[in-house]
Amino acid sequence: MAHINLLPWREELRKQKQKEFVTTTVVSAVFAVLLVFAVHLFVNGKISFQNYRNEFLQSEINILDKRIKRIEDLESMKQGLLARMNVIQDLQSSRPESVHMMDELVRSLPDGVFINTFTQQNRNLTLKGVAQSNARVSDYMRNIDSSEWFSDPRLDQIRTTEDNRRRIANFTLRGSQRARDKSTDEAGSGGEL
Repeated sequence: MAHINLLPWREELRKQKQKEFVTTTVVSAVFAVLLVFAVHLFVNGKISFQNYRNEFLQSEINILDKRIKRIEDLESMKQGLLARMNVIQDLQSSRPESVHMMDELVRSLPDGVFINTFTQQNRNLTLKGVAQSNARVSDYMRNIDSSEWFSDPRLDQIRTTEDNRRRIANFTLRGSQRARDKSTDEAGSGGEL
């Protein structure tokens, strides 16, 4: 029988497989390094793009914030103008009231009563004056109560003093101006001032 030596063939096969293993390992390592580098570039590109988008959005937000601030300024200016317009309209509508009120103030005064000072704060009135007697002050309060422009007379103070052998009463009255219906004023005034 012939002797065949299989050892060199196995040795060569082992060397060849070892060479293939090293080559595959090196190629795999190079491929893995290239893959990690490519992923790193891709992720950095996405991060850069997202940062660019964030900066763009922030700049647009800043522009919109400036516009919102301007709108708020305009809105507050509008509210101020509306408040001024309302004050002007109130003054315009109450302009005839002062004429009627002064006229009624004179008409309601009985003989022997004189007004020294008259103050008005909103619809509250304060009258200070002199009367010949306490009864005249009472008459004046009744006239105020029956007036269509005044209401709620209250006597704050009355002091009786003597002046040249005559007794006079110094008084302070408080009252209020009646709220007038605008349609009644317009119908009553007939468009005249």
